[in-house]
Amino acid sequence: MSEPAITPDLVAAHGIKPDEWERLLGILGRAPTFTELGIFSAMWNEHCSYKSSKIHLRKLPTTGPQVICGPGENAGVVDIGDGQAVVFKMESHNHPSYIEPHQGAATGVGGILRDVFTMGARPIAAMNALSFGLPDHPKTAHLVKGVVEGVGSYGNAFGVPTVGGEVRFHRSYNGNCLVNAFAAGLADADKIFYSAASGVGMPVVYLGAKTGRDGVGGATMASAEFDDTIEEKRPTVQVGDPFTEKRLLEACLELMQTGAVISIQDMGAAGLTCSAVEMGDKGGLGIKLQLDDVPQRETGMTAYEMMLSESQERMLMVLRPEKEAEARAIFVKWDLDFAIVGETIPEDRFLILHGNEVKADLPLSKLSSSAPEYDRPWVEPPKPAPLGKLPEIGAIDGLKALIGAPNHAHKGWVFEQYDAQVGADTVVTPGLPAGVVRVHGTGKALAFTSDVTPRYVKANPFEGGKQAVAEAYRNLTAVGALPLATTDNLNFGNPEKPEIMGQFVGALKGIGEACAALDMPIVSGNVSLYNETDGSGILPTPTIGAVGLLKSLDEIIAGRPAEGDLALLLGETRGHLGQSALLAEAFGIEAGDAPPVDLAAEKRHGDFVRANRAAIRACSDLGDGGLALAAFEMAEGAGTGLWIDSAETGFLFGEDQARYLLAVAPEALDGLKAAAEAAGVPLALVGQFGGGNVTFGADAAPMAELSALYRSAFAAALGL
Repeated sequence: MSEPAITPDLVAAHGIKPDEWERLLGILGRAPTFTELGIFSAMWNEHCSYKSSKIHLRKLPTTGPQVICGPGENAGVVDIGDGQAVVFKMESHNHPSYIEPHQGAATGVGGILRDVFTMGARPIAAMNALSFGLPDHPKTAHLVKGVVEGVGSYGNAFGVPTVGGEVRFHRSYNGNCLVNAFAAGLADADKIFYSAASGVGMPVVYLGAKTGRDGVGGATMASAEFDDTIEEKRPTVQVGDPFTEKRLLEACLELMQTGAVISIQDMGAAGLTCSAVEMGDKGGLGIKLQLDDVPQRETGMTAYEMMLSESQERMLMVLRPEKEAEARAIFVKWDLDFAIVGETIPEDRFLILHGNEVKADLPLSKLSSSAPEYDRPWVEPPKPAPLGKLPEIGAIDGLKALIGAPNHAHKGWVFEQYDAQVGADTVVTPGLPAGVVRVHGTGKALAFTSDVTPRYVKANPFEGGKQAVAEAYRNLTAVGALPLATTDNLNFGNPEKPEIMGQFVGALKGIGEACAALDMPIVSGNVSLYNETDGSGILPTPTIGAVGLLKSLDEIIAGRPAEGDLALLLGETRGHLGQSALLAEAFGIEAGDAPPVDLAAEKRHGDFVRANRAAIRACSDLGDGGLALAAFEMAEGAGTGLWIDSAETGFLFGEDQARYLLAVAPEALDGLKAAAEAAGVPLALVGQFGGGNVTFGADAAPMAELSALYRSAFAAALGL
């Protein structure tokens, strides 16, 4: 089959800009073949090369005594003591999930699981952070249903518990939903597997499922805005099979025990191209591939299709040749393909052969580490105008506006479709500030959370970036865990617009400052840009996934308030209502500045909670919805009522940061007050749990009535 002629239209369709085309011609000294054009397009697009973000990502704090491996590998690796490590990462599957929600979300879960087990770790936990358009938008219910089904069907069948996440709705996601998938696994700290190839003449081995035409061009599609051609992009969405992935996991972990693996890389975005190039580039070697040997499930596949297919459940490995028979036997046993498809070569070449023809012959290093890098122009976002006079609302009516909105209603409809208990090590399931999973065979546990408040980031990228990290820190602290490290999923609009790039730069500066101050380095992550449809961008959504350690399950704070427990507010309340959930849900107002984040206070207050956990029965951080929503959720989860001694709007619904609500037995009050005074942290008695009503000052309603609203509003709003 002859390859198409290279025309300016074909080059543009591959996402290569005119200056990049000139750069490509300069590197090759000739025009590329069609397959070479596809390879350059895959490796130089935003999704694979990070060309708009690299310059800023380098400023993030990525090291610390706990960090074994930071960004640059398939996932980050953090020491948890006793010779063990937690391996984790978060990644987006936004564009595919909008086009084909079930498969888009399912393959997002599959891809992030492979990132973890390709490092030698057995997955123990998953989370997802989902952002959708308005509930009454014609596509939203379809997307929610499909995405939740896709996440659940893949994770449940693979056998990994989904222990946390978030779901939000906003008009900015009407044409571009976000599906951010997180996975974490356990490994021996001295048995981590990396992707850098080494040794000349070593066999390059294809592992797993066969290659088909699904997902061809997926990475390029993920690096472009949507427009009215969206339906034409459906074939670029991959199709996943969790049962094949489960076999691949077991085969890879068994293979890793044999000493056969020199390096190993998941075939994710840009498939065979990206995995081969990254392995060669990190090892300073070239790669030669013979595509006739690639296992194929479709006939007549071209070199272009094979190199750019994003068929799922595949790995690429550099193998010790003397171990070939042993390695092959493992994959035959697990009924998976094992094929030697190439070798490492000493020259800086990416040589692709198919049907006795050279289909590509490129300088390999120019595809990866020498890809284009841009310092795009950016502008500081305008300072938000101060809040004017606000409408008045009663305390209970304000609470109803929050718990009756799908953003803050009970998310049982979502997380009850996920198996949170598979593996039998889940200690805390979705519904508390963070999920907790036991480290099997030890007394330790790991806590997981994901957080961001996009309204804050839009209003003030710097404070919003800080707040996302600070809230993750508080959520881990609220279950008693010591925050260890973070992963990020940076979802933004078109970076070629200076105002969008300004959001990105500001948010990253805030994230970096908070990670440094709270000792939570970024060890892995993903950038997802061009989240726009017809020129309209999403709210900036830099999701922070975070992991914390409980050295013993005795340290956990996972109780519910008991009848008669006191409600104590830790932290200072000024009544900050700018960009608050109350204004957004009750009045449709998104105005004012984001709340300022005092990182020293965050650290001080978090240390206090962990130091005094023995006196605390239950704990929640205060974020969206302030004291009113946190107190309601704690009481409702415990099946009891509560009263708070004030009905003042700023006190109840303000979103000042560095605050926690503690449920404490009355006899523990004096000791905790003395500890707070000694530590110099503000602690105030604000109410009590118990009874059958929710009472704010003189305003009250039956808990049963509020609970019914809270637990039905999500499905009702979406007609599910």
